[in-house]
Amino acid sequence: MNDSKYIPSEREQAFLDTVESPRYDRESINGLRPFFDEKMPDSMRGFYTDDELGVLQSLKGTERDVEARMPVKMTRHYFEMGKKSAAIRRLVKADPTETDNMEGAEDPGNQMDYSPVEGLLHKYEMGLMYVVSTCSAHCRFCYREELISRKEIERQDGTVAKKGMAQIPDIVGYIHEHNAAVAQNGGRHPETGREKLREVLLSGGDPMVLPNSKIAAWFGALAEAGIESIRLGTKELAFFPQRFDESFFSMLDNFHKTYPDVGLRIMVHFNHPDEFLLKDNNGQYVEEDSGVLAWHPEAKRAMSGLVSRGWLCIENQSPLIKGINDDVEALRVMQRALKRVGANNHYFFCGRDIVAYKAFNIPIETAWQMLNESQKGLSGVEAHARLSITHYKGKTEVAAVTNEPIPGLAGAENGVVIFKILRNAADAPDKGKVCIVGRNPDAVWFDDYADRVLFDEAGLFDYARVVKEQNGDLSV
Repeated sequence: MNDSKYIPSEREQAFLDTVESPRYDRESINGLRPFFDEKMPDSMRGFYTDDELGVLQSLKGTERDVEARMPVKMTRHYFEMGKKSAAIRRLVKADPTETDNMEGAEDPGNQMDYSPVEGLLHKYEMGLMYVVSTCSAHCRFCYREELISRKEIERQDGTVAKKGMAQIPDIVGYIHEHNAAVAQNGGRHPETGREKLREVLLSGGDPMVLPNSKIAAWFGALAEAGIESIRLGTKELAFFPQRFDESFFSMLDNFHKTYPDVGLRIMVHFNHPDEFLLKDNNGQYVEEDSGVLAWHPEAKRAMSGLVSRGWLCIENQSPLIKGINDDVEALRVMQRALKRVGANNHYFFCGRDIVAYKAFNIPIETAWQMLNESQKGLSGVEAHARLSITHYKGKTEVAAVTNEPIPGLAGAENGVVIFKILRNAADAPDKGKVCIVGRNPDAVWFDDYADRVLFDEAGLFDYARVVKEQNGDLSV
């Protein structure tokens, strides 16, 4: 940890001096206790039935305590949207079945193997930073449940600790050190083979729960450190679109004026069209006079404010989750509606092997078939999203699922699944390589294909975890 205080440059400080940080009242309700004690707002009575609350309360303090796995939290805005949407309710509503099977990893994909400084993951060509450990509301399927729950994770060196938050002096120091080593070695890092660290993602938790001043401090420090493109990952457009107000947009505008060559990407996180489309009292989508589906006014205002700034890129990504968006028509509507207003469809994900993942994950082949079917009738620009699944070796596309047998190939009698490495750690030696396995319609994770591997140049089923040598270098 760098104990030195970070001192902004004059240009940076001039930008920071323009930032306003109003307070926001999300009217969030935290935990199940208000429901157990009947101290929730009157309007929220009935969100849980008495029977549901009885079961959830009986699990408190046991190994199946749902709040120990993932804290319960939702905003007033999301609650109101959920009155007309079973998918929304499912997304934030605790369910005893979550803890029926607690199989899964506290650190999916062993991401901490690629944490050179606390709060930073540098696995791929870009860096990901944990800048906050909460969100406005909590998705029950959250892939960061270990961070949100502040669980202790065993590191490679055997130490056990909670994931720490990124600090500006540490991150800036690492960027300078890494990029200097790259420059001195002809454009590649002498140990990892990586190129310059030029892009970072602010993540967590949700950075948009931070005040504008803290977001701006990160933006300014990263720009001064030489970062060329900054991503901000957020679900706040669904949970509390009111956060995207004039003070936030003014901060973005002033940052762009100060650092016009630094790209900004907002990575939004809509899981279902019910999170932004307007519904009538019968639960049907409302149409504009033009015939297009109408957006909820607050979501529309927030999204319009983003896409109207042509120097911003807006990308949506979402996992496919049981009981939430395992619906072909919902996926089709969402992709079409987002692209119409200028937001790109980036990725859909198969569920990760987090703790209790079997309560949420859709079978891999089903997920591929659903996405493939949903993109029929979409235009080429609407159907850009691919289906990926995160393996330790890297982000992997579920490229194809075949229905016909491959003559003469044992294990392919029922068709095959083709995986392709999209993003690979370090200098990406395996990018583009594929793995072919015989089909297993019940498979929800790679392990379920281990007995039917047909071809594996990608090494998804035969790989070595990187180890840290005594000098801190990464090797295989």
